[in-house]
Amino acid sequence: MRFAPSGVQFEISAGSHRATIVEVGGGVRTYDVGGRPVLHPYDVDAMCDAAHGAPLIPWPNRLADGRYEFQGQQLQVPLTEVGKCNAIHGLLRWRPWRAVEQQGDRVVMRAELHPMTGYPFRLDVSIDYHVSDEGLRVSTLAQNAGDRPCPYGAGQHPYLSPGDGLVDDCTLTIPATTRIDTDDERQLPTGSEPVEGTAYDFRQEARIGDLSVDYAFTDLVRDDAGLAWTRLTGSDGATAAIWTDETYPYLEIFTADGLSEQRRRRGLGVEPMTCAPNAFNSGEGLLVLQPGESVTTTWGATLV
Repeated sequence: MRFAPSGVQFEISAGSHRATIVEVGGGVRTYDVGGRPVLHPYDVDAMCDAAHGAPLIPWPNRLADGRYEFQGQQLQVPLTEVGKCNAIHGLLRWRPWRAVEQQGDRVVMRAELHPMTGYPFRLDVSIDYHVSDEGLRVSTLAQNAGDRPCPYGAGQHPYLSPGDGLVDDCTLTIPATTRIDTDDERQLPTGSEPVEGTAYDFRQEARIGDLSVDYAFTDLVRDDAGLAWTRLTGSDGATAAIWTDETYPYLEIFTADGLSEQRRRRGLGVEPMTCAPNAFNSGEGLLVLQPGESVTTTWGATLV
């Protein structure tokens, strides 16, 4: 029996659309259309690197010092970005998820987050992955299964694929009018600025070149259906796109400069987020779920 570091692989398909969802972390490892990757994959024999495809729950992005206050209680979670003294991307990335429903074109993954030091709350989380001729659709349902209110944020970490080659050779469209600036040392928010007139204005299609990006963007421009579309066009002329519904008002864009040489800048992180970086401290976009309350957030990907 072949061992995969990401656990059991769940294959779903519809026509030319194929995706692989994994047990460890409950994320998406591959998604392609007709053999052309839409999301940059990682190998079945490899551990998930740089959160490729992973759900980010109960907070996305960085939490300064792993420390926050909630309803008068001081709480501390483990530091998972030790060099920068941050806790990053939540608590479910390395836990096993289980498939509670599976069909040919769909799988629903579920995990329970039980009370723990630093996050003494109970969450039930399920993610519905579905492929069709329209693309991959990902809906995350989180319910407060405890008896007290809990802070909550969600995100996911797909990387758009440029096809062969690097993101440098791609053109990019980001539907955002504001960039959240960060300090250089810890990458924590320091303020925000309009993208107009800066190197980060991708409201109109522009070449990435050697620009390095690892910032959150907000004030997203949406279509008539309320969707915000980020598009990456590769040198092969194919355009991979991620859309987010209105439950995701933030996007982190990451040119993957910190990955290994073989993986560096070969995918563009486009991370839907319900809240801003460090939201457990700033409160920006932070949700507070009451006992029994649930929230559903949805994003998707396709070739356009």
